[in-house]
Amino acid sequence: MAPHVVVLFGATGDLARRKLLPGLAHLVLSDLAPAIQVVGTSLEDYDDERFRKFARAALDEFGKHPLTEEQWARFCASLHYVPQSAGAAGLAEAVREGEAKLGPDVCRLHYLSVPPRAAPAVIDTLRAADLVQNSHVIMEKPFGTDLQSAVALNKQVHETFDEGQIFRIDHFLGKEAAQNILAFRFANGLFEPIWNRNFIDHVQIDIPEQLGLDQRAAFYEATGAYKDMVVTHLFQVMAFVAMEPPTALEPRSISEEKNKVFRSLLPIDPAAVVRGQFEGYRDMEGVADDSDTETFIAMRVGLDNWRWAGVPFYLRTGKRLAQGARIISIAFKEAPRSMFPRHSGVGSAGPDHLTFDLADDSKVSLSFYGKRPGPGMRLEKLSMQFSASETGRVQEVLEAYERLILDAMRGDHTLFTTAEGIESLWERSAALLADPPEAKPYPPGSWGPNAIHQLVAPHAWRLPFERPWRGKG
Repeated sequence: MAPHVVVLFGATGDLARRKLLPGLAHLVLSDLAPAIQVVGTSLEDYDDERFRKFARAALDEFGKHPLTEEQWARFCASLHYVPQSAGAAGLAEAVREGEAKLGPDVCRLHYLSVPPRAAPAVIDTLRAADLVQNSHVIMEKPFGTDLQSAVALNKQVHETFDEGQIFRIDHFLGKEAAQNILAFRFANGLFEPIWNRNFIDHVQIDIPEQLGLDQRAAFYEATGAYKDMVVTHLFQVMAFVAMEPPTALEPRSISEEKNKVFRSLLPIDPAAVVRGQFEGYRDMEGVADDSDTETFIAMRVGLDNWRWAGVPFYLRTGKRLAQGARIISIAFKEAPRSMFPRHSGVGSAGPDHLTFDLADDSKVSLSFYGKRPGPGMRLEKLSMQFSASETGRVQEVLEAYERLILDAMRGDHTLFTTAEGIESLWERSAALLADPPEAKPYPPGSWGPNAIHQLVAPHAWRLPFERPWRGKG
């Protein structure tokens, strides 16, 4: 792979501090990435020394791979900073200096860790600095706020960069467990034949968060849970669950199958949506006293295609909930019970489930009924579980941002979102955006408004789990 100059816009922001700088350090020191020079830029009037101190503090606080002094010195030497006030000319000079240190045939990766409203100005700066050729650009969510704004944003970006240069990032798809869905579905004769409406009763994608909003309340007030999480995360995960087999595990084929899922998504019915707002949200700085912005959303959606017709997909996410989790749960249709004695327990614990935990220590569980040891025919729910920590190769797992940065350097679009896919989702969101149901209050530390139970009936939410994941051993 060619050496890269990584231009990090928003280099002193929270995402850079928590994820991007520690991720870049791990990639460089693990020899997975090519030789790089990092040029950070932001509003702060830092110099190289101040930026390096900022990066060292970020790695000490958030890095998962402790560095030796020699390793830090190696990464530190690759870090440079140019303030945004230096303009396009100052940025261009800093990038050229970085390229000179790397030799010939250098590529550029521009990471836009900035609010979406700032993205067009950054794109203009890159064009003015003549930094478009041999470049890939990573863009952070949300990608517009409705169909009109998404089309306008894509048009603006396409005036400077080709679609093949653009990488719209969804860090959920960079997780090891999300990619494991493809392996489970398409590599196993046990699951592939039953992954359809004939055997699957319903699907749940559940991503509750315990965290609040900290200093992001003003941003959230203009965005809400649907635009912040559902369009850019939950629907992307749903596409991996629901897509048809691609002709090959290569970017173009996978992107096309994901886009087919988005095209088959039925228009979202506001009557099948529950919006919520945690109590105390309106007291936060930057939030209107009469705000109707949702900090929680649950919804039932459907896909109008041969494989999934009639199968409901239940999606839920929100802030200040009872626990943080990232769960995909596939509920299979129940078998006839007529042969079993009346009080055998068959069916008493609900259908069989295949569950994916998208946490960093990814897990998979398959639940089923089995006979309880002893006399008579008494059944109980059992499970087979797998954890990445049991493979002995957990240290090889890349964090989501590390994997996605590496993929963008390689020009691999497999785990990224296309302009067509984003516009399809906003088009199907029109009715909800035009007439959203009222946001119902819910207490912090709960699972959201009570109306979520009517939404999922006659089923039940898988979270909270009745039986926790088993520990190692």
